[in-house]
Amino acid sequence: MESFWTRLRKPFFVLAPMADVTDPAYRRLIAEYGAPDVTWTEFVSADGLYATRERKGMKDEENPLMRDLQYGEGERPILAQLFSSNPESMKYAAGLCKELGFDGIDINMGCPDKSIEKQGAGAAMIKNPERAREVYRAAASSGLPVSVKTRIGYNQETMEEWLPQILEEKPAALTVHLRTRKEMSKVPAHWELMEKAVAIRDRISPDTLIIGNGDVTSIADAKEKAAATGADGIMLGRAIFGNPWVFTNRAYEEITPQEKLEALEKLALYFSEITPPKHFHILKKHFKAFVHGWDNAAELRGRLMETSSYEELSAELQRARGLV
Repeated sequence: MESFWTRLRKPFFVLAPMADVTDPAYRRLIAEYGAPDVTWTEFVSADGLYATRERKGMKDEENPLMRDLQYGEGERPILAQLFSSNPESMKYAAGLCKELGFDGIDINMGCPDKSIEKQGAGAAMIKNPERAREVYRAAASSGLPVSVKTRIGYNQETMEEWLPQILEEKPAALTVHLRTRKEMSKVPAHWELMEKAVAIRDRISPDTLIIGNGDVTSIADAKEKAAATGADGIMLGRAIFGNPWVFTNRAYEEITPQEKLEALEKLALYFSEITPPKHFHILKKHFKAFVHGWDNAAELRGRLMETSSYEELSAELQRARGLV
Protein backbone atom coordinates (compact mmCIF):
# COMPACT_ATOMS: atom_id res chain seq x y z
CA MET A 1 0.00 0.00 0.00
CA GLU A 2 1.29 3.46 -0.94
CA SER A 3 2.54 5.47 2.02
CA PHE A 4 1.30 9.00 2.61
CA TRP A 5 4.97 10.04 2.57
CA THR A 6 5.14 9.46 -1.20
CA ARG A 7 2.23 11.84 -1.81
CA LEU A 8 3.71 14.88 -0.08
CA ARG A 9 4.58 17.87 -2.22
CA LYS A 10 8.09 19.20 -1.64
CA PRO A 11 9.11 21.07 0.30
CA PHE A 12 6.71 20.07 3.07
CA PHE A 13 6.45 21.48 6.56
CA VAL A 14 5.85 19.43 9.67
CA LEU A 15 5.09 19.85 13.37
CA ALA A 16 7.83 18.88 15.81
CA PRO A 17 7.09 16.58 18.75
CA MET A 18 7.59 18.45 22.02
CA ALA A 19 6.81 16.98 25.43
CA ASP A 20 3.95 18.74 27.23
CA VAL A 21 3.65 21.21 24.35
CA THR A 22 2.32 19.40 21.28
CA ASP A 23 -0.16 17.49 23.38
CA PRO A 24 -3.64 16.57 22.06
CA ALA A 25 -4.96 20.02 22.99
CA TYR A 26 -2.38 22.10 21.11
CA ARG A 27 -2.34 19.77 18.13
CA ARG A 28 -6.12 20.13 17.88
CA LEU A 29 -5.80 23.92 17.97
CA ILE A 30 -3.10 23.97 15.29
CA ALA A 31 -5.14 21.64 13.08
CA GLU A 32 -8.05 24.07 13.28
CA TYR A 33 -6.02 27.18 12.50
CA GLY A 34 -3.92 25.59 9.76
CA ALA A 35 -2.59 22.05 9.85
CA PRO A 36 1.00 21.11 8.98
CA ASP A 37 1.70 18.62 6.21
CA VAL A 38 2.51 15.94 8.83
CA THR A 39 1.87 15.92 12.58
CA TRP A 40 3.89 14.16 15.29
CA THR A 41 2.55 13.26 18.74
CA GLU A 42 4.59 13.95 21.85
CA PHE A 43 7.05 11.12 22.41
CA VAL A 44 5.56 8.15 24.24
CA SER A 45 7.38 5.37 26.07
CA ALA A 46 7.03 2.07 24.21
CA ASP A 47 8.18 0.36 27.42
CA GLY A 48 5.34 2.05 29.28
CA LEU A 49 2.80 0.89 26.72
CA TYR A 50 4.21 -2.63 26.79
CA ALA A 51 3.91 -2.71 30.58
CA THR A 52 0.13 -2.88 30.16
CA ARG A 53 0.54 -6.32 28.68
CA GLU A 54 2.55 -7.41 31.70
CA ARG A 55 -0.04 -6.27 34.23
CA LYS A 56 -2.77 -8.82 34.65
CA GLY A 57 -6.22 -7.39 34.20
CA MET A 58 -5.06 -4.01 32.85
CA LYS A 59 -6.34 -3.06 29.42
CA ASP A 60 -4.50 -0.82 26.96
CA GLU A 61 -7.13 1.90 27.27
CA GLU A 62 -6.52 2.03 31.03
CA ASN A 63 -2.86 2.97 30.58
CA PRO A 64 -2.43 6.73 31.27
CA LEU A 65 0.08 6.93 28.40
CA MET A 66 -2.82 6.40 26.01
CA ARG A 67 -3.74 10.02 26.75
CA ASP A 68 -0.78 11.14 24.68
CA LEU A 69 -1.92 9.02 21.73
CA GLN A 70 -5.29 10.77 21.40
CA TYR A 71 -5.73 12.56 18.08
CA GLY A 72 -8.38 13.95 15.77
CA GLU A 73 -8.98 13.26 12.10
CA GLY A 74 -7.98 16.84 11.28
CA GLU A 75 -4.42 16.04 12.36
CA ARG A 76 -3.78 13.48 9.61
CA PRO A 77 -1.35 12.33 8.48
CA ILE A 78 -0.22 11.76 12.05
CA LEU A 79 2.73 9.82 13.43
CA ALA A 80 2.99 8.25 16.86
CA GLN A 81 6.46 9.05 18.15
CA LEU A 82 7.80 6.28 20.36
CA PHE A 83 11.02 5.75 22.29
CA SER A 84 12.60 2.57 23.65
CA SER A 85 15.79 0.53 23.50
CA ASN A 86 13.79 -2.69 23.85
CA PRO A 87 12.79 -4.26 20.51
CA GLU A 88 10.04 -6.32 22.15
CA SER A 89 8.46 -3.21 23.67
CA MET A 90 8.76 -1.35 20.39
CA LYS A 91 7.12 -4.15 18.45
CA TYR A 92 4.17 -4.22 20.82
CA ALA A 93 3.78 -0.42 20.92
CA ALA A 94 4.00 -0.05 17.14
CA GLY A 95 1.37 -2.74 16.69
CA LEU A 96 -0.86 -0.95 19.18
CA CYS A 97 -0.42 2.32 17.27
CA LYS A 98 -1.44 0.57 14.10
CA GLU A 99 -4.63 -0.59 15.82
CA LEU A 100 -5.24 3.00 16.90
CA GLY A 101 -5.17 4.10 13.26
CA PHE A 102 -1.93 6.06 13.13
CA ASP A 103 -0.48 6.77 9.70
CA GLY A 104 3.06 5.93 10.72
CA ILE A 105 5.58 5.43 13.53
CA ASP A 106 8.44 7.79 14.30
CA ILE A 107 11.25 6.62 16.58
CA ASN A 108 12.93 9.18 18.80
CA MET A 109 16.69 8.71 18.58
CA GLY A 110 17.68 12.22 19.57
CA CYS A 111 16.15 13.25 22.90
CA PRO A 112 18.91 14.39 25.29
CA ASP A 113 16.87 13.95 28.48
CA LYS A 114 18.97 12.02 31.00
CA SER A 115 16.08 9.88 32.20
CA ILE A 116 15.44 8.76 28.62
CA GLU A 117 19.11 8.09 27.97
CA LYS A 118 19.39 5.97 31.12
CA GLN A 119 16.96 3.62 29.40
CA GLY A 120 19.28 3.43 26.40
CA ALA A 121 16.76 5.37 24.32
CA GLY A 122 16.66 8.82 22.74
CA ALA A 123 20.11 10.21 21.91
CA ALA A 124 21.75 7.17 23.55
CA MET A 125 20.79 5.28 20.38
CA ILE A 126 23.49 7.23 18.53
CA LYS A 127 26.09 5.36 20.61
CA ASN A 128 24.46 1.99 20.01
CA PRO A 129 23.66 1.72 16.29
CA GLU A 130 23.22 -2.05 16.35
CA ARG A 131 20.47 -1.77 18.95
CA ALA A 132 19.00 1.22 17.10
CA ARG A 133 18.58 -0.94 14.02
CA GLU A 134 16.96 -3.72 16.03
CA VAL A 135 14.48 -1.24 17.47
CA TYR A 136 13.78 0.12 13.99
CA ARG A 137 13.05 -3.36 12.63
CA ALA A 138 10.74 -4.06 15.55
CA ALA A 139 8.70 -0.96 14.70
CA ALA A 140 8.69 -1.82 11.01
CA SER A 141 7.15 -5.22 11.78
CA SER A 142 3.87 -3.34 12.37
CA GLY A 143 3.55 -2.74 8.64
CA LEU A 144 3.31 1.02 9.15
CA PRO A 145 5.86 3.33 7.52
CA VAL A 146 8.64 4.09 10.01
CA SER A 147 10.66 7.29 10.28
CA VAL A 148 13.42 8.35 12.68
CA LYS A 149 14.25 11.65 14.36
CA THR A 150 17.85 12.04 15.46
CA ARG A 151 20.82 14.42 15.77
CA ILE A 152 24.08 14.99 13.88
CA GLY A 153 26.06 13.16 16.56
CA TYR A 154 26.50 12.65 20.28
CA ASN A 155 29.54 14.56 21.57
CA GLN A 156 30.57 15.71 18.11
CA GLU A 157 29.30 15.62 14.54
CA THR A 158 29.48 12.02 13.28
CA MET A 159 26.93 11.95 10.48
CA GLU A 160 29.14 9.88 8.16
CA GLU A 161 29.28 7.14 10.79
CA TRP A 162 25.80 7.41 12.31
CA LEU A 163 23.31 8.32 9.59
CA PRO A 164 24.19 5.38 7.28
CA GLN A 165 23.33 2.97 10.11
CA ILE A 166 19.74 4.20 10.05
CA LEU A 167 19.54 4.87 6.32
CA GLU A 168 20.53 1.30 5.53
CA GLU A 169 17.18 0.28 7.08
CA LYS A 170 15.44 2.37 4.38
CA PRO A 171 13.21 4.49 6.62
CA ALA A 172 10.35 6.40 5.04
CA ALA A 173 11.80 9.64 6.42
CA LEU A 174 14.71 10.86 8.51
CA THR A 175 14.58 14.06 10.55
CA VAL A 176 17.96 15.52 11.43
CA HIS A 177 18.13 17.97 14.32
CA LEU A 178 21.21 19.94 13.34
CA ARG A 179 22.92 19.89 16.74
CA THR A 180 24.79 17.22 18.69
CA ARG A 181 23.40 15.77 21.88
CA LYS A 182 26.14 17.58 23.81
CA GLU A 183 25.11 20.91 22.33
CA MET A 184 21.47 20.42 23.39
CA SER A 185 19.85 23.67 22.16
CA LYS A 186 22.58 25.93 23.53
CA VAL A 187 24.14 26.83 20.16
CA PRO A 188 22.62 27.78 16.81
CA ALA A 189 21.58 24.83 14.67
CA HIS A 190 24.25 23.88 12.11
CA TRP A 191 22.27 24.42 8.92
CA GLU A 192 25.54 24.49 6.99
CA LEU A 193 25.65 20.71 7.59
CA MET A 194 22.23 19.96 6.11
CA GLU A 195 23.60 19.55 2.57
CA LYS A 196 25.99 16.91 3.93
CA ALA A 197 23.07 15.02 5.48
CA VAL A 198 21.22 15.20 2.16
CA ALA A 199 24.28 13.85 0.32
CA ILE A 200 24.55 10.91 2.73
CA ARG A 201 20.88 10.18 2.19
CA ASP A 202 21.32 10.35 -1.60
CA ARG A 203 24.15 7.83 -1.40
CA ILE A 204 22.61 5.32 1.00
CA SER A 205 18.81 5.53 0.66
CA PRO A 206 17.66 7.98 -2.01
CA ASP A 207 13.98 7.16 -1.49
CA THR A 208 14.11 8.26 2.16
CA LEU A 209 12.73 11.75 2.65
CA ILE A 210 15.02 13.96 4.69
CA ILE A 211 13.78 16.68 7.02
CA GLY A 212 15.82 19.48 8.60
CA ASN A 213 15.14 20.68 12.14
CA GLY A 214 16.47 23.45 14.37
CA ASP A 215 15.87 27.19 14.85
CA VAL A 216 13.27 27.52 12.08
CA THR A 217 11.30 30.69 12.78
CA SER A 218 8.52 30.67 10.16
CA ILE A 219 7.28 29.04 6.96
CA ALA A 220 9.13 31.70 4.96
CA ASP A 221 12.33 30.78 6.81
CA ALA A 222 11.57 27.09 6.25
CA LYS A 223 11.18 27.59 2.51
CA GLU A 224 14.53 29.39 2.34
CA LYS A 225 16.27 26.63 4.27
CA ALA A 226 14.74 23.92 2.07
CA ALA A 227 15.80 25.73 -1.10
CA ALA A 228 19.33 26.32 0.19
CA THR A 229 19.99 22.79 1.43
CA GLY A 230 17.93 20.41 -0.71
CA ALA A 231 15.97 19.11 2.26
CA ASP A 232 12.65 17.54 1.31
CA GLY A 233 10.90 18.95 4.36
CA ILE A 234 11.42 21.25 7.31
CA MET A 235 10.29 20.69 10.91
CA LEU A 236 9.08 23.60 13.03
CA GLY A 237 9.26 23.40 16.81
CA ARG A 238 9.66 26.47 18.99
CA ALA A 239 8.10 28.64 16.26
CA ILE A 240 4.70 27.21 17.20
CA PHE A 241 4.73 28.74 20.71
CA GLY A 242 1.90 31.23 20.85
CA ASN A 243 1.38 30.85 17.13
CA PRO A 244 -1.06 28.14 16.02
CA TRP A 245 -1.24 30.10 12.74
CA VAL A 246 2.40 29.21 11.93
CA PHE A 247 1.55 26.79 9.10
CA THR A 248 -0.70 29.33 7.37
CA ASN A 249 0.28 32.29 5.21
CA ARG A 250 -0.68 34.80 7.90
CA ALA A 251 2.08 37.07 9.13
CA TYR A 252 2.33 36.88 12.92
CA GLU A 253 2.46 40.66 13.09
CA GLU A 254 -1.07 40.82 11.66
CA ILE A 255 -2.61 38.72 14.44
CA THR A 256 -4.46 40.90 16.92
CA PRO A 257 -4.29 40.64 20.71
CA GLN A 258 -7.96 39.65 20.71
CA GLU A 259 -7.22 36.74 18.38
CA LYS A 260 -4.34 35.59 20.56
CA LEU A 261 -6.49 35.65 23.68
CA GLU A 262 -9.31 33.79 21.91
CA ALA A 263 -6.83 31.14 20.76
CA LEU A 264 -5.42 30.78 24.28
CA GLU A 265 -8.91 30.33 25.71
CA LYS A 266 -9.69 27.68 23.11
CA LEU A 267 -6.41 25.92 23.90
CA ALA A 268 -7.30 25.95 27.60
CA LEU A 269 -10.71 24.45 26.84
CA TYR A 270 -9.18 21.64 24.81
CA PHE A 271 -6.58 21.11 27.52
CA SER A 272 -9.34 20.72 30.10
CA GLU A 273 -10.89 17.98 27.96
CA ILE A 274 -7.79 15.76 27.81
CA THR A 275 -8.50 12.41 29.48
CA PRO A 276 -6.99 11.51 31.86
CA PRO A 277 -6.36 15.16 32.74
CA LYS A 278 -2.97 16.83 32.82
CA HIS A 279 -2.05 19.13 35.68
CA PHE A 280 -3.16 22.71 34.97
CA HIS A 281 0.33 24.13 35.56
CA ILE A 282 1.52 22.49 32.32
CA LEU A 283 -0.76 24.82 30.38
CA LYS A 284 0.90 27.86 31.93
CA LYS A 285 4.04 27.50 29.78
CA HIS A 286 1.90 28.89 26.92
CA PHE A 287 0.82 32.07 28.70
CA LYS A 288 3.86 34.23 27.92
CA ALA A 289 3.89 33.09 24.29
CA PHE A 290 0.28 34.13 23.71
CA VAL A 291 0.14 37.16 26.00
CA HIS A 292 2.79 39.68 24.98
CA GLY A 293 3.32 42.60 22.66
CA TRP A 294 0.72 45.09 23.92
CA ASP A 295 0.20 47.46 26.82
CA ASN A 296 -0.58 45.75 30.12
CA ALA A 297 0.20 42.28 28.72
CA ALA A 298 2.60 41.62 31.60
CA GLU A 299 -0.08 42.47 34.15
CA LEU A 300 -2.53 40.14 32.46
CA ARG A 301 0.05 37.34 32.44
CA GLY A 302 0.49 37.82 36.15
CA ARG A 303 -3.23 37.38 36.74
CA LEU A 304 -3.38 34.35 34.47
CA MET A 305 -0.54 32.71 36.37
CA GLU A 306 -2.67 32.93 39.51
CA THR A 307 -5.48 30.87 37.96
CA SER A 308 -5.83 27.18 38.71
CA SER A 309 -8.63 25.99 36.43
CA TYR A 310 -10.10 26.51 32.98
CA GLU A 311 -13.05 28.38 34.48
CA GLU A 312 -10.82 30.88 36.28
CA LEU A 313 -8.62 31.35 33.22
CA SER A 314 -11.61 31.81 30.92
CA ALA A 315 -13.09 34.50 33.16
CA GLU A 316 -9.81 36.46 33.12
CA LEU A 317 -9.43 36.13 29.35
CA GLN A 318 -12.99 37.23 28.65
CA ARG A 319 -12.50 40.34 30.78
CA ALA A 320 -9.18 41.06 29.08
CA ARG A 321 -10.55 40.79 25.55
CA GLY A 322 -12.69 43.86 26.16
CA LEU A 323 -9.68 45.88 27.24
CA VAL A 324 -7.06 45.21 24.53
